[in-house]
Amino acid sequence: MQRVQLSDVEQRVYQAVTALEARGQVPYPDLIGEEAGLSAEELNAPLHLLTEKGLLHREDSPMAGLDFGPRFCARQMA
Repeated sequence: MQRVQLSDVEQRVYQAVTALEARGQVPYPDLIGEEAGLSAEELNAPLHLLTEKGLLHREDSPMAGLDFGPRFCARQMA
């Protein structure tokens, strides 16, 4: 299997998502940014790139009427 190359920022964002999930927290962008030490503007590009690379997937709020925004869940690296 081919190993995916990640930039330092992408690696920090992926690790932030997996850390949040491991603690049972929902990986919303604001929490991911806080965990990774990035602003909302700095977070947009790595979230998009990690989603394109298949390492994260975006899920919209599952509850009608309660929209806390999208969350990004990690796919396990093989």
